[in-house]
Amino acid sequence: MSVAVVLFTADLRLHDHPPLHAAVASADEVVPLFVRDPAVDRAGFAAPNRLAFLADCLTDLDAGLRERGGRLVVRHGDTVTEVCAVARETGAGEVHVAAGHSAFARAREDRLRRALAADGRQLRVHDAVTSVVPPGDVTPQGSDHFAVFTPYHRRWSGVPLRAPLPAPRTVRVPPGLRSDEPPARASVAGVSPAVATGGEREGRGRLRAWISQDLDAYEDRHDDLAGDATSRLSPYLHFGAVSATEAVHLARTRGGPGADAFVRQLCWRDFHQQVLAARPRAAVEDYRPRNDRWRRGAEAEEDLRAWCEGRTGYPVVDAALRQLAHEGWMHNRGRLLTASFLSKTLYLDWREGARHFSGLLVDGDVANNQLNWQWVAGTGTDSRPHRVLNPVLQGRRYDPDGAYVRRWVPELAALPGASVHEPWKLKGADRAAYDYPDPMVDLSEGLARFRRARGRN
Repeated sequence: MSVAVVLFTADLRLHDHPPLHAAVASADEVVPLFVRDPAVDRAGFAAPNRLAFLADCLTDLDAGLRERGGRLVVRHGDTVTEVCAVARETGAGEVHVAAGHSAFARAREDRLRRALAADGRQLRVHDAVTSVVPPGDVTPQGSDHFAVFTPYHRRWSGVPLRAPLPAPRTVRVPPGLRSDEPPARASVAGVSPAVATGGEREGRGRLRAWISQDLDAYEDRHDDLAGDATSRLSPYLHFGAVSATEAVHLARTRGGPGADAFVRQLCWRDFHQQVLAARPRAAVEDYRPRNDRWRRGAEAEEDLRAWCEGRTGYPVVDAALRQLAHEGWMHNRGRLLTASFLSKTLYLDWREGARHFSGLLVDGDVANNQLNWQWVAGTGTDSRPHRVLNPVLQGRRYDPDGAYVRRWVPELAALPGASVHEPWKLKGADRAAYDYPDPMVDLSEGLARFRRARGRN
């Protein structure tokens, strides 16, 4: 009997899964394989919140496969070594995998291709599994990638998409194949209190409910901090528990301004992936250097600690950072505000902020985390690299009644309305009644310092 291996990576689902679909169609038996590789930890990709969500995803994937007569095979060790071992044990002639776009994923893919070829086996790499449009499929004249989002979005929007694939009805796995126990969320220490439940079943339920109930209002409400009107699908997209391609199809079928705005956000994911695929050093180096001399020393380190802990003295910034610590997720408007405050108002290296986010975000994707940070810091693809977001004005605009701040900064809960955004304006005993720090920096001073540093005076 012919056997094929499907290596699951950042595509932990059964629906719309091209590698699994191809393997089931071409082989009598299929080995659905996930390798827990210590190299992921050493590369800094493992964090408690993501490990907990990953455990949920693997448990759900195994359950879905068992419903179809199969099971998930889990191994621990070097991915290439374990995949080759499973292929030898089963006599598999092909290994199917989704194309990866980070330097880490591409290096792993190259090693795996060489090792399998040495054994007389073939690696089949499938595009458009973790992205809608694969990096390199659309490029501007004279360059290997788009450096500006708007022209990329125009080209991306015109690309014909493949139709979403159904989940297989049956998956036959070779009998007797050894498998380690899938990791369990309960075994992961240091998980934030309110990390969402992972898995395809949960993700697809959220996607369909949100498309039918909330998508229409997305264009008007996506920046509403207190309203929490975004899809919250980013963790499921990061782990591939939800297909971005299927999400685009569902949104476009629904249609309207909300769908257009949502699809535009999915395009941003692909935009950042194609930038990182072309410029892998952008994960750690400025994409467009500004000759920044970021603040260093004891005072800068104390400012960074205060920012991480959500005690900057600016309520909307602190609220967003506390949401991150509690949920492993942050509203997109909050991400913009906190990143601008760190990199421009405090003039601290964007890499420090990206590292803090990566340690907590369930959706801590290298391309989107690092390149969004660079976009805000002005070292990335933003066409207005020196813009600075004012947290007071932004708080009044996107949290006009202060409900978001009061939710996450309970020490200010008694302050009414928009006054919660400027507690330092209280006087005497009124101010003393609130155990909340004064602003760590005057906004005008922070702006002047940033402009001097960038030569914008």
